Amino acid sequence: MWLIIGLGNPGKIYAKTRHNLGFMVIDELSSKFSIPFKDKSKNFLSGTGCIARKDVALIKPLTFMNRSGIAVRDAAKKYGDIDNIIVVQDDLDLDTGILRIKKNGSAGGHRGIESIIEITGTKEFIRVKIGISREDRIPAEDYVLSPFDKQEKPIIKEAIEKAVDTIEIILDKGVAYAQNKFHRE
Repeated sequence: MWLIIGLGNPGKIYAKTRHNLGFMVIDELSSKFSIPFKDKSKNFLSGTGCIARKDVALIKPLTFMNRSGIAVRDAAKKYGDIDNIIVVQDDLDLDTGILRIKKNGSAGGHRGIESIIEITGTKEFIRVKIGISREDRIPAEDYVLSPFDKQEKPIIKEAIEKAVDTIEIILDKGVAYAQNKFHRE
């Protein structure tokens, strides 16, 4: 089974913020593939279904961003797999709406990814990164918790749809194929 984990923070106050792009992608996957969130554990919300003929669990951590690794570890225990993970995250170092796929590597300063690496003990998972840019006048921790502005909203809507397509292609044809397709656009 594939675990598709969207990083974000629980609660309405964070719902439309830049840091919750992972949750937004998971919600779109849930809608497109009719995978309802039926299971709620202490540390994550989940729903299971099928995408590209693969069994998947859509996961939304309830542990807050900086403790995402706890939810990932618990989801892997529940669903029995740490080898097939796709994590959807925001990225301050990419322009707004730019999408990148990474097979493994460091956290690059993203605290949710740092937590996953630290708690699971592995860097070997796929990341679907969506750019949110960076605003030098605003501290990063405040910027990521702010909502998208009016000009960004259509760009982000398109990026979410592209991320959903990317995940479907990763599951169907693999990471290299998806990188070749989406990194050129």
